[in-house]
Amino acid sequence: MTAFDEIYDLVVVGSGGGSMCAGLVAREAGKTVLIVEKTPLIGGTTARSGGVMWIPNNPFMSRDGVADSLEQATTYLDNVVGDSNDSPGATRERRRTYLTEGPNMINFLVDQGIKLNRVSYWPDYYDEQPGSSEQGRTVVAELFNVNELGPWKSKLRPNFLDIMGSLEDMLKLRFIKQSWESKKIAIRLVLRTIGAKLTGKHYVTAGGALQGRMLHASLKAGVEFLTDTPVNELIVEGGAVKGVVAFANGEPRRIGARYGVLINAGGFARNQKMRDEYQPGTDTNWSLTAEGDTGEMILEMMRHGAAIGQMEEMVGNQIAIPPGMENVAIKPVVQGVTAAPHCILVDQSGSRYMNEAGSYMAYCKGMLERNREIPAVPSWAIFDSQFIRSYMLAGTMPGAKKPERWFAEGFLRKADTLEELAREISLDPSALRGTVDRFNGFVAQGRDDDYQRGERAYDRWLGDPYKTDNASLGTISEGPFYAMPVLPGDVGTYGGVITDPLARVLREDGTVIPGLYATGISTASVMGRVYPGAGASVGPSFVWGYVAAKSILASS
Repeated sequence: MTAFDEIYDLVVVGSGGGSMCAGLVAREAGKTVLIVEKTPLIGGTTARSGGVMWIPNNPFMSRDGVADSLEQATTYLDNVVGDSNDSPGATRERRRTYLTEGPNMINFLVDQGIKLNRVSYWPDYYDEQPGSSEQGRTVVAELFNVNELGPWKSKLRPNFLDIMGSLEDMLKLRFIKQSWESKKIAIRLVLRTIGAKLTGKHYVTAGGALQGRMLHASLKAGVEFLTDTPVNELIVEGGAVKGVVAFANGEPRRIGARYGVLINAGGFARNQKMRDEYQPGTDTNWSLTAEGDTGEMILEMMRHGAAIGQMEEMVGNQIAIPPGMENVAIKPVVQGVTAAPHCILVDQSGSRYMNEAGSYMAYCKGMLERNREIPAVPSWAIFDSQFIRSYMLAGTMPGAKKPERWFAEGFLRKADTLEELAREISLDPSALRGTVDRFNGFVAQGRDDDYQRGERAYDRWLGDPYKTDNASLGTISEGPFYAMPVLPGDVGTYGGVITDPLARVLREDGTVIPGLYATGISTASVMGRVYPGAGASVGPSFVWGYVAAKSILASS
């Protein structure tokens, strides 16, 4: 019998999306909970992210009169995800459980005092498919005054947006040149910032708001936390997981778990060796994940017989790396750049090869697949002066003068003609001219015959919904012309251990490893190999954390 330094009812490894959700469920039942986080900061990549959860049929949709149902959402996932033997995390039974338990999880969090809401319009990414929702199924947290955390404030991982506005405000602010609504939002943000300073408040947004609220509720409920405490071993007796070995201040601590261990330690986006094995051609430096996303708990579960699946997949998110940002953690995401009018993406032969306004996961998958045939990493965003005047670029405002360093170091190329621009980036001038002329012809006819860009509601929303003639198409015709390299970044890997509908980790033969549960991107995603809508990784992390805790309580 193992001797433990301390024992809890539930031990959670990692503090990302679903961890505190599971902790709250267990604490409501009177169980003791310890969340062990290896980094100094709580919240995981979820805290850094947009903090969006994709939850079909959520209570905010019915409140606002947006139609949805279990049947409608099932139809959508059946069409988008499908049934495939190479997606063991996305079985119909697991998808059904996700869709059933998602609204229950949201209701539970609201009952715990977590202030949530929906973004009023964020279309599903494949809204042309049966069962989709054009209005969207996204759930986000309301702004959170991080000062409510008291001394724990410094423990919350910072968000990528250091601004006191909602995520919905930020999504609209990018159109400040096109919309009076966006200008009003900017004024409101300034006033809120001044008001917060005068009243001693500090609001955080997006994933910071979500995880800040979760941390506040968890501390109030009596969930315990250890930070700077990596776990490197599962303690197994008689084939069942009984606890973990964690290192605090360099000393091992044997921590027992009476009813179960839940792994929510992220994926392997920061582990180049694992990326080279499972996702060749990708780079840890292109990832937007937290530094702790290094995969060792996936390997530890594999050591104890856990089956894995979908390891080739990642939640791609196209990025650019301006000079001076090579080694910073959060790089500019440019998913809205090539979706906007007056811009396209070309490979290193000068050819378009995708719908530039599609899902970011599909975008980066397409880039990596193209690169196996024709060099496409990086690809080039090609745009003109109309774009520069109207849209944001790599964190700079529309029309703003771009840093001289960008031009001096070759990040942003500029030329008076397309042919000169092509020579600047080592493309065949006639090939680039032909591609742009063909695209401009599609703009003139109002239809992209090659890749159907602009035909989805999502394309139009991501492009420029304030543009009356075509929200996603615009000619590239006004010099000077510009080019910027685009890379297949990511916000996390999408494969891991295989779990059942109760969030229990499975062996290769399909049997359960007793006492071991997993959620988040430590697991093979319930969404298979696609990203059906905004929040399709954070949402499952929360839902399976909720399901795991209920499973653990049922077996205790």
